Amino acid sequence: MNKRYTLLLSAFMVCSGVFAQSTEATSEKRSPNGWHLMDKVDSGYNGISVEKAYSFLKSKNLKSKKVLVAVIDSGIDTLHEDLKPVLWVNPKEIAGNGKDDDHNGFIDDIHGWNFLGGKDGKNVKEDSYEGARVYHALRAKWGDKEVNADTLKGADKKSYEMYVKAKDKVVGEVNMEEISFLKGMFPDFSAGDSILRKIIGKEEYNANDLNKITSTDITDRKAKMARGLILQISKANGSDEISNQQLLDEIGAQLRKADAAKVPPPTYRQDVVKDDESNLNDRNYGNNDVMASTPFHGTHCSGIIGAARKNGVGIDGVADNVNIMMVRAVPDGDEHDKDIANAIRYAVDNGAKVISMSFGKDFSPEKRWVDEAFKYAENKGVLLVHAAGNDAKNIDTADNFPNPVFENGTGRANNVITVGASGDWKNGGLTASFSNYGKKEVDVFAPGVGIYSTIPGGNTYGNANGTSMACPVVAGIAALIMEYYPSLTATQVKSIIEKSALVAKEEVKKPGTDEKVQLSDISKTGGFVNAYEAVKLADELSKTKVKTAVKK
Repeated sequence: MNKRYTLLLSAFMVCSGVFAQSTEATSEKRSPNGWHLMDKVDSGYNGISVEKAYSFLKSKNLKSKKVLVAVIDSGIDTLHEDLKPVLWVNPKEIAGNGKDDDHNGFIDDIHGWNFLGGKDGKNVKEDSYEGARVYHALRAKWGDKEVNADTLKGADKKSYEMYVKAKDKVVGEVNMEEISFLKGMFPDFSAGDSILRKIIGKEEYNANDLNKITSTDITDRKAKMARGLILQISKANGSDEISNQQLLDEIGAQLRKADAAKVPPPTYRQDVVKDDESNLNDRNYGNNDVMASTPFHGTHCSGIIGAARKNGVGIDGVADNVNIMMVRAVPDGDEHDKDIANAIRYAVDNGAKVISMSFGKDFSPEKRWVDEAFKYAENKGVLLVHAAGNDAKNIDTADNFPNPVFENGTGRANNVITVGASGDWKNGGLTASFSNYGKKEVDVFAPGVGIYSTIPGGNTYGNANGTSMACPVVAGIAALIMEYYPSLTATQVKSIIEKSALVAKEEVKKPGTDEKVQLSDISKTGGFVNAYEAVKLADELSKTKVKTAVKK
């Protein structure tokens, strides 16, 4: 799974005084909450002009039609005040009766489905990295052999090339200095965290909670150290909502990654789900617990798309007449290809018109399954919006999955938008320094720095960074277009979003560097998405379609 928050681990080490060479610095300047919705001319912030879009639609006297948006993610807080009004409720299912009323193969799927659950109600929280799974799965076949790669063909060639790549990733990229530091630091940090939990009275807390107590209120050295580190990390990432648990999860994931170089990763998923993971047709696994234990990421993304607008609480989502379907398929670790393929099919079969996908990984051993799901969605007229990833790499050349390029060489899916993360000159620059990019493979850039949205807690909100946040911004714009112009197809909506993107007039930083480039050098359109320009173009195209139909 792509990093969900900007450099949490790197910030942990930098703030601890261990590594001075941080690859990314976050500006201390802050843009206001909701800047991503603002208009640049009116406010000065590089947002998507949502209110201007609604003013335009109102001037046309258009009525909206409900659009179902599926969010494939980690889970969602189904009790959140700003999300309860927009949650999808399966109209053909009777809640809690233990029956598959609509005969779709999933029992009591009221708000969506959890492909990371067991029939006994248990749920997968953490998982391994795909590179480690691939490396150990293929090690028995290739690990102790001298291989002349030039003599290999077909499936063996593909298998060996994937093994070599996985070995390099799993064994070659382990930084033992970092791992040694983490192992040495972790016990004290964990002990200090336990004390802070008791002082604060919460199992999960953040900088806002820590700011209510001072270091003089704490007598234990380890607790003082833990408090200081979390506060510094929050400042470095420009967010007061990064929690102790998120940081502990990230450290744990890195330690698991290091262990994977020596021993096969635990079968986290299989121990809970108990399906036949080698059989794509074994589809009816999981449970209906879409909140589960890890809803931060999915809750934040869902709010960006469609948090109830103008209801007097919290925030406004981009789209004003949507339902959100949660399809849980993304653990703390790398998602499994089978779960993603089945999540897409579930969303399509149950009426989703837009699918937001804020996840990604470096390996896709069963890519053909995901490719077929992409084709299935395309044939059903469903738009897929995917986050480009947070590794500051060029995905024209570096592997990043899922992607729209079919593995068998037969072309690419035409219903996919890949989204990089933009910012504002006031919060670190027009391109997010962590964002992946690519002149061929990244279609547009959208706000992904300091994005304020719903977080678990019922009435709680906070900021997060990532292409994970940029992706639902675009999914929201797509849904908005479909609401008011329902005759437009998914591929037309994709084209509208791309063609209406505002082309950057000034040079931007290539992510991860100080090099200045044109945005068109690192994305297909060279533009930032804009809801106002998109609905204007949709209106023009819709009128053209009507005129054409009349002539016929």
